[in-house]
Amino acid sequence: MKLGYSPNSPYVRKVMICAILRGLEPRIERFTERGAALLRHNPLSKVPTLVLDDGTALFDSPVICEYLDSIGDAPKLFPDDVKARWTALRRQALGDGIMDASQPRRREVALPQDQGRQDYIMAQQAKVEAAIDLLESEADSLKDLATIGEITIGCALGYLDFRFPHEPWRPDHPKLEAWYARVSAMPALAVTAPTG
Repeated sequence: MKLGYSPNSPYVRKVMICAILRGLEPRIERFTERGAALLRHNPLSKVPTLVLDDGTALFDSPVICEYLDSIGDAPKLFPDDVKARWTALRRQALGDGIMDASQPRRREVALPQDQGRQDYIMAQQAKVEAAIDLLESEADSLKDLATIGEITIGCALGYLDFRFPHEPWRPDHPKLEAWYARVSAMPALAVTAPTG
């Protein structure tokens, strides 16, 4: 398998954490091609893109992570139990939503500011803050990277620390802070932390 890769993408990080936890990382070759080279595998020309050995390309982190969960014999990250599965998928969507609101906001801040752009930035920031508040209320039930939900939340919080250190989320979220301190020290999160 080959993975279209960017070391600072939180979505790529999510895929790599799944690969590590499923014992599949040695089977994945990373490639950093962009533009036309990536376009031949993914019409959206985005990472992560996973190219299977038969040439089939899978894209978007939820799809790739679920594929990785379907191979190998390590403990499942997408639970079979219906209630646990929906909780994990909802939490994956919440973590992805934090990242989805944070990435464009980072780009928008670098552009010339007008009222429309400032309103957009504030709306995205409000989404992140509301999501963090919800996670604080659920922090007691978060497990240590047991499901795709916790993995995605860990990646989202790591992305906030990496790209928005001037907007600390911890002060009003002590339970979430304690959970994140515990999981961020786990090998799968520690070795995939962004570096640049």
